[in-house]
Amino acid sequence: MPISTDRFEEINDDGDAPSPGTNAGEILSFLEANADQAFTQSEVAKATDVKRGSVGPTLVRLRESGRVDHRGKYWRISDHERSLNDAVEHASAVAASHETESFEYDEWMEHAVDPREDRE
Repeated sequence: MPISTDRFEEINDDGDAPSPGTNAGEILSFLEANADQAFTQSEVAKATDVKRGSVGPTLVRLRESGRVDHRGKYWRISDHERSLNDAVEHASAVAASHETESFEYDEWMEHAVDPREDRE
């Protein structure tokens, strides 16, 4: 069955965020919620409902995709993942503020600079 181009654009083959309810999604959500701490595989298994035997391979996949960091026996959400999450939250907040605040185009134009004009 064909899909719309909008749906096609939503498909991400490069391993975008894990789907909620999957092992990766559960582990990543837990680590994001506890971003100021690092955990052993056993602790991750106890804190999530992911089977202990699945935690290790899932963490390895998340590390390979840059979503978690690993040192010794500890795992944590990666700084890169945290910064991406912060950027998304900021962009969402900005977009939401533009939806609720009015934008006065004429007022903006009074102060706008035409980049084609010489500035001295």
